[in-house]
Amino acid sequence: MKRSAGRILTTHAGSLPRPPQIREDVTASERQPTPADDNGLAQRVRSAVADAVRRQVAAGIDSVNDGELGKSNFTWYAASRLGGLEVRPRAAGAQPPGSEISGRDRHHFPGYFEDTTGFSARLGPPPAVVCVAPLTYAGQAALQADIDSMRAALAAAPAEEAFLTAVAPGTMEHWLENEHYPSQEAHLYAIAEAIGHEYRAITDAGFVLQVDDPDLFDAWQIHTGMTVAEYRGFAEVRVDALNHALRGVPPERVRLHACWGSYHGPHTQDLPLDDVVDLMLRVHAGAFSVEASNPRHDHEWRVWEHVALPEEKLLIPGVVGHASDIIEHPRLIADRLVRYAHLVGRERVLAGTDCGLGGRVGHEEIAWAKLDALVEGARLASGELWGGGG
Repeated sequence: MKRSAGRILTTHAGSLPRPPQIREDVTASERQPTPADDNGLAQRVRSAVADAVRRQVAAGIDSVNDGELGKSNFTWYAASRLGGLEVRPRAAGAQPPGSEISGRDRHHFPGYFEDTTGFSARLGPPPAVVCVAPLTYAGQAALQADIDSMRAALAAAPAEEAFLTAVAPGTMEHWLENEHYPSQEAHLYAIAEAIGHEYRAITDAGFVLQVDDPDLFDAWQIHTGMTVAEYRGFAEVRVDALNHALRGVPPERVRLHACWGSYHGPHTQDLPLDDVVDLMLRVHAGAFSVEASNPRHDHEWRVWEHVALPEEKLLIPGVVGHASDIIEHPRLIADRLVRYAHLVGRERVLAGTDCGLGGRVGHEEIAWAKLDALVEGARLASGELWGGGG
């Protein structure tokens, strides 16, 4: 991964606004028993990826991706990339075991979560995706389409660096139900063994791999009965499984994204970064993308006053957020970046976003304006850190 030599480099957490028809068609295709390329969907996704990469480069984003335009959500990602699974309808009102990422908040704010204007409960139950046979990697065609789309886009709009995203075993685990393996840990390691093929294929293709692992932090809200000590033991097993999946992948080609879930809500019960930062840093990754700018976590830059970022590792704090449609002022973004640079070193900080912006802000105009502000804030910070106006 590139370091910020001479200026703060810019990136984002992955998801970008999807053209509505692409979003609908990708979702419909994934939900077919055998996904089909109806109406030239693959070519339309490739065209949309080319536009997303072009817009990122034009905005001044240094490390770009495909916007995750060919994926719909974590549930269908798992179902489309792994073999040995069965998709079943779920009864109305039923939820997957362990899938409630706002569980502790719901206990403290029941009225808020009962009000569908505060948190959407109208979407209906997600499907049950059940492991019924030995897990295998079955995503070769889908991944190759991602790789081909990204290569074609970069040929037309070259960038400093490019990354593709994949999901961590621990986050995939809670979207999958196990009817095959004798224990949950055996199930977890089977996921890791299978998805490791995707990790290696991404880096073998010349891209940086971003592993998305929101559950490293947000599963604390799911497992409402755990103490912090018990949760740390739970999370440690999942970090070990992720490192198992990453075997053979050079850490310098990997960035980990961790957050507290993307839902809009109070987040008062989020686990403090201090309680899990050491576990995060155990992941065999060269960079760590961490949610850092929303009002619940903006103060956690202080963690890096007493936690040493390991030598040769990079930090990608989210200095632009998805929790509000207000566009951050570039000066605020610059101040955040300068603060992190003074703590861990200016060459080891990249400007990032809290989470993917696609679908999490009110309109695509907001998402792109936030990225524009990100680039301008990084320019201001670079001028302050290196001199010469950035």
